[in-house]
Amino acid sequence: MKYQNQLKIRNMILASMFLALGIILPFITGNIQFLGNQFLPMHLPVLICGFVCGYRYGGIVGFITPLLRAVLVGMPPLYPVALVMAFELATYGLVSGLLFRILKKNVVNVYISLIGAMISGRIIWGLVAFLIYPSAGFDFSFTVFLNSAFLFAIPGIVFQLIFIPVLVIFMKKNQVLSRYLYEF
Repeated sequence: MKYQNQLKIRNMILASMFLALGIILPFITGNIQFLGNQFLPMHLPVLICGFVCGYRYGGIVGFITPLLRAVLVGMPPLYPVALVMAFELATYGLVSGLLFRILKKNVVNVYISLIGAMISGRIIWGLVAFLIYPSAGFDFSFTVFLNSAFLFAIPGIVFQLIFIPVLVIFMKKNQVLSRYLYEF
């Protein structure tokens, strides 16, 4: 019981840190929406939260981060962008944590979990954007979806595919949070 309470407290603290990082990291791109769309600084802490804290915390942090950032900083705009991103990022955190939990723990499955989360999140983003963007006067088509979700985001996608697995593997091999990360 004591271990369960310690784990919950640890996860709440780490989830709070990942939430804070999700609010702070976009300042690196200078709150310029074009650069943010290319480098995806809010996605990183959410995906890592899923791996480190699990799918529940990853999903919650993913949903809250863009909404809270919109309220506190004004970027992304709350409606419709932050609302659509909330569903996308919640999916990232949820799927990365869930796949990492259910798959055999090895290096290949870190990549499978990450890629599965990235694809799922983009699909959810496209579906929610298709429903919400037209009501806000934004044109949204399949071409816009492909360009926004994949083509324009290539730098961020490549960075995520390199950085996140390396970080998760580094934490495990160097026994950073080793009591909490699943065994490889």
